[in-house]
Amino acid sequence: MLLCNAKCLVRSLFIIVFGARSFSIDYKNNCFEKDGKPFQYISGSMHYSRVPHYYWKDRLQKMYMAGLNAIQTYVPWNFHEEQQGVYNFSGHRDLEHFLDLANQTGLLVILRPGPYICAEWEMGGLPAWLLQKPNIVLRSADTDYLGAVNSWMAVLLPKMKRWLYTNGGNIISVQVENEYGSYYACDYNYMRHLRTLFQLFLGENTVLFTTDGNTDKEMTCGSLEGMYATIDFGTDTKISQAFSRQRRFEPRGPLVNSEFYTGWLDHWGDQHAEVDTQKVSTMLGEMLSMGASVNMYMFEGGTNFGYWNGADHDNRFRSVVTSYDYNAPLSEAGDPTEKLLTIQDTIRKFREIPEGPMPPASSKMAYGFVTLTMVGELNRLLDTLCPQGPVKSQYPLSFEEMKQFYGFMLYRTKLPRDLPENTALISPLNGVRDRAYVSVNGVFQGILERDVTLVMNITGKQGDQIDVLVENMGRVNFGSKINDRKGLLTHLILGMDVLKDWLIFPLNIDEAIASGWPQSGMRRSTPTPIRGPSTGPVFYQGTLAPNGLAWDTFLRLTDWTKGQVWINGVNLGRYWPKRGPQQTLYVPGPLLSPTQPNNITVLELEGAPPHTRVVFLDRPQLSSTLVDSTNLGQCLPGV
Repeated sequence: MLLCNAKCLVRSLFIIVFGARSFSIDYKNNCFEKDGKPFQYISGSMHYSRVPHYYWKDRLQKMYMAGLNAIQTYVPWNFHEEQQGVYNFSGHRDLEHFLDLANQTGLLVILRPGPYICAEWEMGGLPAWLLQKPNIVLRSADTDYLGAVNSWMAVLLPKMKRWLYTNGGNIISVQVENEYGSYYACDYNYMRHLRTLFQLFLGENTVLFTTDGNTDKEMTCGSLEGMYATIDFGTDTKISQAFSRQRRFEPRGPLVNSEFYTGWLDHWGDQHAEVDTQKVSTMLGEMLSMGASVNMYMFEGGTNFGYWNGADHDNRFRSVVTSYDYNAPLSEAGDPTEKLLTIQDTIRKFREIPEGPMPPASSKMAYGFVTLTMVGELNRLLDTLCPQGPVKSQYPLSFEEMKQFYGFMLYRTKLPRDLPENTALISPLNGVRDRAYVSVNGVFQGILERDVTLVMNITGKQGDQIDVLVENMGRVNFGSKINDRKGLLTHLILGMDVLKDWLIFPLNIDEAIASGWPQSGMRRSTPTPIRGPSTGPVFYQGTLAPNGLAWDTFLRLTDWTKGQVWINGVNLGRYWPKRGPQQTLYVPGPLLSPTQPNNITVLELEGAPPHTRVVFLDRPQLSSTLVDSTNLGQCLPGV
């Protein structure tokens, strides 16, 4: 608090000595006005929630040296309020530290605090606990939803007010909601409420804006008087056509592309997305020559660590991969690419580039192979993973009803009769959200998968134990299906029988691993005999020996199927090389110890290879083509 007050005092003295600072929209001259002068921003998106906090300064410096004068960032509500009423703004979540670093670097900030952000982030940044209200209508004037929004904004926005440019900080504008015109509700009362709320906490002179896609419907439902309407589009769009549409909604004021797409996201099963560097550079130059302000989405993509990836649902459910590299100018590991250097050359034509060399790529290390040993099948480790024991319920309960918002839950019951022949286990109404790993008496039977596999066959005897491990693959972050509850949402039907009388185990795997399990042996269940690889959900562990260095590296699980990885207790995210395109997981160097053994824990969900080896590489593989990074001191080619 003392440090914060000191910073506020410094900013106040700055204003007293150098005069009042201002940022506004000049409707007469069709531009932004900063401190009484015309202003054009050249910005890039970076999400602090996707970059470890010890690398924030490095990424910001590279963005500044590329020629940007501003950055744009989202504030994911669920990143700061995972449990209702419990707020976290420390460590990787220290938003004000991020803003301060940007300020020290010389970068202005375009803040996008939601409450909904999309961003290919879990549930578009909305906290999953909202779904405990069964009839809640998200992103609307629904009273339950607005009550939660009011409480959150009453915490967040006062923290942001001190960082407004007019108060001596570096936030020049604030987006309200996010691409609201693409949502079915089109609730103007909701948008009016948000406008009033933001003005209440930030002041009526703060530049508020909206961002919407390049269609009349989206701009109509997403824009509202009192908030400046901007547009977003990529290299597949005609600039004149898009800005003409913006002009129909904002006849005067600056032209603004709030999301100019430098790349694109990947889903599991996609080809790795790439956007042509020359097209990005050429269109950027054309927009800047028109006097438009442009934000490049993304400039630094980062990583969906843990369970933070989102998902799309158009024709079917499609989960976003762990890497958010985005084919951006800075790679997932923060390395300058050829795309960055080309963009820098374009920016140089419009504003003076800071003198000095571009900070180099981080050092990388190929630590080599590590052989893992089996800890045990997941369903034999429940005393460790669910020490409080199961909840009994006649019918399945959802993740939200169990207050287990992310990760995994195990549902257990008994077969109601003998099944000597293959009998269909059915998920009616597509009720598995999102993947279910089924075993009978500990023997893995197969998988049910949302929108893909709704029926499988099993055999067994009356009274046999059936376990269904359900994985939340990330909630939908865009469109009408964002109320994406997880778990077994409908009954499972076995032949003619509805399965009942469940024991439901909410699994706190992350807490167990963060406390040192399985390497420490703390709270270990009855040990399972160590043997070769097994099918179904199984834990493996190993250690990477220290070599005196803690450099960035990339973990590849060749021939493994699908699962989750933790390094020294930190959840790196999901791997799924069999489906692809992503083949490696980014491991930030500071996660590793240069002097102590580094613990590796893997939850393989389907089947490990006979060799049970993993390998640490000095380069990423985000598609079937391995990236050449032999000249890391200069730049890492776009991946």
